[in-house]
Amino acid sequence: MANINDNYLKLAGSYLFRETARRRAAFIEAHPEADVISLGIGDVTLPLPQACIQAMHKAVDEMASADTFRGYGPEQGYSFLVDKIIENNYKGLGIESDEVFVSDGAKSDCGNIQEIFSTDNTIAITDPVYPVYLDTNVMAGRTGTLQPDGRYQGVTYLACNAENNFCPELPEKPVDLIYLCCPNNPTGTTLTREQLKKWVDYALEHDSIILFDAAYNAYITEEDVPRTIFEIPEAKNCAIEFRSFSKTAGFTGTRCGYIVLPKTVTGKAADGSRQALNPLWNRRHTTKFNGTAYIIQRGAEAIFTPEGKTQVKEMIGYYMENARIIREGLTAAGVTAFGGINAPYIWLKTPDSMPSWDFFDKLLNDVHIVGTPGAGFGPCGEGYFRLTSFGNREKTIEAVDRIKNSLKF
Repeated sequence: MANINDNYLKLAGSYLFRETARRRAAFIEAHPEADVISLGIGDVTLPLPQACIQAMHKAVDEMASADTFRGYGPEQGYSFLVDKIIENNYKGLGIESDEVFVSDGAKSDCGNIQEIFSTDNTIAITDPVYPVYLDTNVMAGRTGTLQPDGRYQGVTYLACNAENNFCPELPEKPVDLIYLCCPNNPTGTTLTREQLKKWVDYALEHDSIILFDAAYNAYITEEDVPRTIFEIPEAKNCAIEFRSFSKTAGFTGTRCGYIVLPKTVTGKAADGSRQALNPLWNRRHTTKFNGTAYIIQRGAEAIFTPEGKTQVKEMIGYYMENARIIREGLTAAGVTAFGGINAPYIWLKTPDSMPSWDFFDKLLNDVHIVGTPGAGFGPCGEGYFRLTSFGNREKTIEAVDRIKNSLKF
């Protein structure tokens, strides 16, 4: 008989966004007349930039001719895209072409990266947190069981709440792997250059690795917030960065992202020797991944053209204006809200400390609005609620008006 991976049985219920989708679908089935507005899952709604569309059409035509047809490409990504990534996002930071690995998105990379680390590594995650970081480590057997307080044994939780301005404190005990997300999903908050430097210094002192999710870096507006962790001196010795084109340029349905893993980042082998992580990831990447489609990579390359940059800026500006409308509308109604300045997420306190899943049901049933319960992101998310700015303008304005007019905070 085939034995299963029992670690999967440790997982708490279904994946967060599957559960919110299930409740939304059940409500719509029961109330087909309801006009439900979704400000829940972080999926974009604007079409791809025209520069990307044109580049992808051209790439499709290339695939129709034997002279320009492309079969298997380099698993790490075509040089035309890798070079543009470095030139536009890491210029002057010493990142080399063989330190960039193009993929199908940051979610996959954040989940897969833990495979190159031993299961006896200790991990630290911010709380609340994007579920993929924790769940994939549970699946791998790097944690204990789920406790009554909603936390897993063997995991160091870094509380992020209004009391500490959503800036996690350094762990009291050394940890091996540290997951940081900046701008943060779900809170929409950020770390300043000084705050991030403390984490780099900590990692260097304790021989830790920072797994830095920068999927929302394009939304940063404040100057003191680093666009990449590699702006911090010596981060190339202790950090791996994850990037995505999903929210930056609307690639949620076309899938493209990348990892930056400097060759100077090392871990310890069983015999005590130092081992560079870059070749380990390269081995894993080339063994389990056949590379992002040529057509998609040509579309991603177009983001870095003058036209593409202008169109992406307009797209991000549209979503950030939605974020402003949500944040200021809720604040005017007396709601305590955070985020929405450097990220497309607004993180609000539920009224009267209402449990976040109860608030989800109240919004859905009373005003037909879908958001995401904070408790789904971790114990410290209880009492909070996430809204996204990825809807269209008219629906966003209407959603805010419904909340303001129909709920008493």
